[in-house]
Amino acid sequence: MLRIMKYLSKAEIGQMLVALTTIVGQIWFDLALPDYMSDITTLVETPGSDMRDIWIAGGKMLLVSLGSVACAVVTGYIAARVASSFGQRIRSLEFRRVESFGPAEMSHFSTASLITRSTNDITQIQMFITMGLQLIVKSPIMAVWAIAKIAGDGVEWTLATAIAVVILLVAIIILMTLVMPKFKAMQQLTDNINLVSRENLTGLRVVRAYNAEDYQEAKFTQANKELTNTQLFTNRAMAIMMPLMNSVMNGLMLAVYWIGAYLINAAAATDKLTVFSNMVVFSSYSIQVIMSFLMMSMVFVLWPRADVSAQRVLEVINTEPLVKDGRETAADVTRNGNGKAGTVEFRDVSFAYPDSREPMLEHISFAAEHGQTVAFIGATGSGKSTLINLVPRFYDVTDGQVLVDGVDVRDYDLTALRDKIGYVPQKSVLFKGTVASNISYGDQPGETGRTDDVELADTSTAAGRRREAAQLAADAANDGQLTAAQIDRVHAAADVAQASEFVTRMDGGFDADIAQGGSNVSGGQKQRLSIARAVYRNPEILIFDDSFSALDFKTDREVRDALATHAANATKLIVAQRIGTIMNADLIVVLDDGKVVGQGTHKELLETCDIYRQIAESQLSKTELTA
Repeated sequence: MLRIMKYLSKAEIGQMLVALTTIVGQIWFDLALPDYMSDITTLVETPGSDMRDIWIAGGKMLLVSLGSVACAVVTGYIAARVASSFGQRIRSLEFRRVESFGPAEMSHFSTASLITRSTNDITQIQMFITMGLQLIVKSPIMAVWAIAKIAGDGVEWTLATAIAVVILLVAIIILMTLVMPKFKAMQQLTDNINLVSRENLTGLRVVRAYNAEDYQEAKFTQANKELTNTQLFTNRAMAIMMPLMNSVMNGLMLAVYWIGAYLINAAAATDKLTVFSNMVVFSSYSIQVIMSFLMMSMVFVLWPRADVSAQRVLEVINTEPLVKDGRETAADVTRNGNGKAGTVEFRDVSFAYPDSREPMLEHISFAAEHGQTVAFIGATGSGKSTLINLVPRFYDVTDGQVLVDGVDVRDYDLTALRDKIGYVPQKSVLFKGTVASNISYGDQPGETGRTDDVELADTSTAAGRRREAAQLAADAANDGQLTAAQIDRVHAAADVAQASEFVTRMDGGFDADIAQGGSNVSGGQKQRLSIARAVYRNPEILIFDDSFSALDFKTDREVRDALATHAANATKLIVAQRIGTIMNADLIVVLDDGKVVGQGTHKELLETCDIYRQIAESQLSKTELTA
């Protein structure tokens, strides 16, 4: 928990120091009350006392109480403010870190776990800052201060208080030993229940098609039962704390009054009033001591779960992505790339996944020149998708080089590299919004650029607030509307992807709503919108990872013909299973078990590559093969 506090800004640390001052002030006011109570007791018991003196002492007690309330309000306000701003920053840092993750890092954290870490875990941290930091500062100061004030008032009373404190400490240590492992398990079980729920919602059609509702319900019931049982154990264990505290406090009060009665009875007549007054003060202070440990017990309720949550959040924030930025910007590439543009070259590339000993690709070499179409074909698992994922640096090569525009991709600034690429993934992904916002994705109005982690970590400074205000002003000015030029590009990209014909039939046309994940459009429509999104960027390099599989043969041909015209200057890398999709490519690379077993045109490979010929003969007739 302490490690995550390094992300507190200077302004927040300053506010917490103010809160520390008000906490000390509240303790001073609270511990001053028994002294005034002693004065009132003495005045009441002294014959001939002036009532005016009693009212004055009572007025002072009231002012001291109001001072304590004022300090408590200020402390609570500052704690809530710091917790909210700190939670916002940590959430932003975590989100930004996740954005930098590649497939290797994403395989380490499940999606459900990342969602829990950015919501539930950060909420636990905020709760601890709001309440726990106040208590963890207030309770030991109050306990030590109160004990110091009563230590000399009676050995018997002090001994009784010490015994009560020891009992409480032993109970707290035993309880924490029991519940700490359960709190960690509780967060993992929360991940699990989110995983089961998300899996069920995502695969709802398959669940219904296979009548597997009972099976899914049984999985959820099991996950829910495990979480519930763990929560019940921790809640029952912590529920012992309050009755124990009350029992010890009542027992201590009984001991104080019993000892006080004995001392009063044994004291001389002239000292009885003094002993009685001391007993009243001591009983008040002893309650303050027990209340301090009661507050400390609340810290021990909040701390374990917040500590586990902080470790989980830090695990994400401290995970360094394997793929890191290079230093070559777009201008540097233009200067150092020997005049090349839109070229892709693989030089003796080998690649193995981080968690695998066996290489997925071995000694891959080919070159795609400006404007060429290079296709990749092979059996399932031959490494086609892995190969093209090396171009935008979703992974880095194990050996060899991948060059774009004559520069090794590992030397690129990632933004500069990916600005050159239009990528259509194997699984089409759409975002909640409109058709137009999905096609123009990444080119949204009001976008003024990203801030880095350091800037995000300092949003409480004046400069950070100015940046945030500028961003909000830009967003408000644009109000989410595309410019006329952007709209024209959206329409042109949709035409190339053969998406206009179904978009115009949708309610609202290009302003029609797209549900989360594109669940309100078909697979072929999602694929065409994904192709339109890549075309919209007018990139130097277009990558299609089996992106025509959901299209019928007619639409497939129309999209490829439109690409040949509209994106004639773009280098196109196409992964496909259909021979008809790639037979007109300038270069076809045939892969088998991660190795290149053939390169050339369609006609050349029919004569020189047995694997390609077998694939072609399984899909095309003899007439089509020789056409």
